[in-house]
Amino acid sequence: MSEPLPSFGDFEKAGWEDPDTVAAYDTHVATVTTQSMQALLDDAGVRPGVRVLDVATGAGYVAAAAAGRGAGAVGIDFSQSQVLLARQRYPQVRFEQADAEALPFEPGSFDAVVDAFGMCHLPNPERALREAHRVLKPGGRVAFSVWDVPERAIAFGALYDAVRRHGSLDVALPVGPNFFLFSDAAQSLRSLREAGFEGESVRQVPQVWRMDDPDMLFHMLSGGTVRAAATLRAQSPEARAAIRRAMREVVSTYAVGDHFEVPMPAIVASAVKP
Repeated sequence: MSEPLPSFGDFEKAGWEDPDTVAAYDTHVATVTTQSMQALLDDAGVRPGVRVLDVATGAGYVAAAAAGRGAGAVGIDFSQSQVLLARQRYPQVRFEQADAEALPFEPGSFDAVVDAFGMCHLPNPERALREAHRVLKPGGRVAFSVWDVPERAIAFGALYDAVRRHGSLDVALPVGPNFFLFSDAAQSLRSLREAGFEGESVRQVPQVWRMDDPDMLFHMLSGGTVRAAATLRAQSPEARAAIRRAMREVVSTYAVGDHFEVPMPAIVASAVKP
């Protein structure tokens, strides 16, 4: 008899407690996600003197960037491994382990709440938006970033197309929200309104994943992610080899001189608490 699957929340949290996954994300994936963090902070109205909560802070890049603008920043993450890395890297910023869906702050504690690429890792992202609304002051702003749809975020498109063609997406993973739920602008706007925000807007921010070797994509997604890595681990050895070859072919089409530049645009959504 097979073991029951963990909940999606427990699955994600366990994955992001793994120090190897955290280190691989920090080394490889964060080189992409940090490209949109200034746009995220702009849309959240982060400037000197404002108090900012960075949800799903990871290694603390966005919180540190907010502090660099003169804001008072606090970063939270459900992963203690991420929090320890953030504290080590940015000792001047406050970081705490906390749940985005049950924030340990009083109502009206912040002028801005930001979340860089964390929404797709939460079991109930709409609840996280309601919590952001609760801890914001009236007139405060929320902004979050997510990946664009896989047709435009080429690395993910290459991954899931290769798995469909050479393996199977029907693998034993806990059921969670669609990874690309908020890549749909209409969904982002609707969720912000339903959480009580107004003046909502969405825009695309260009990002590029630079790689020195076309095989790097397979290795980075295998080691520096949770959901995608689990999907790859669930494939047969033969399927994984075919998936790797197919992903290499896609990356190879984005050669620029002696390296490769794979488009990975972000979607940034923002709104204000009335």
